[in-house]
Amino acid sequence: MKHIDTDTQHDKVRRMFDDIAPTYDRLNHILSFNIDKLWRRRVVRIVRRSGAKRILDLATGTGDLAIALARGIRDSSVCGIDLSPQMLTEARRKIARLGLDERITLAECRAENTMLPTASVDAATIGFGIRNFENREAALAELHRTIKSGGVLVILEFSTPRNPIIGWLYGLYSHRILPAIGGMVSHHRGAYEYLPASVDKFPAPAQFRALLESAGFTNVRSHSQSCGIAQIYTAKRA
Repeated sequence: MKHIDTDTQHDKVRRMFDDIAPTYDRLNHILSFNIDKLWRRRVVRIVRRSGAKRILDLATGTGDLAIALARGIRDSSVCGIDLSPQMLTEARRKIARLGLDERITLAECRAENTMLPTASVDAATIGFGIRNFENREAALAELHRTIKSGGVLVILEFSTPRNPIIGWLYGLYSHRILPAIGGMVSHHRGAYEYLPASVDKFPAPAQFRALLESAGFTNVRSHSQSCGIAQIYTAKRA
């Protein structure tokens, strides 16, 4: 009998991140040459300037952005949500080691249904996660519901550089070198082939800004990082 794959995108992504969770942090910093830390610091500055104290970090993964927010914004509390239990296990270890247990709470659930009360957070962030969502429109609608009026949404995500030379070099690195190193260290080459492919499929900045506006957000902006390798999107809950 022919096997029928009934797994959803949600199931496949969760299983993939569960598999690579133990080596994810080490590889993430190595493969990005630690520049991801600089981008996260910029996200923290944007959120801090907004005056936010109650923060939702969606697709929190191993908690890097949630930790940076808690450490960088005095008296803040951060709720980190992710679909991967193994990534959350890694996050809990880091949070406990840093003594941030009382400032950061973690929950396993889907981006499309956070189960948080309406207008319950001052700001929401997503670091390198929205391109993996099964239903981006539903997730953005959920964020719009969850963020209070006047609150901010800040999304950090990879993008394809517009400069032809930089784009070619980035493509060579992300499609050839990154899968080879990632596969060798994590023993899951497929995950590190999926990740650059998901960047290729992600909407261009103008298209994603339009998606944010369609979800009801205003003051939508995109800020190119490192020659267009990443974008920081900012938006307000009107």
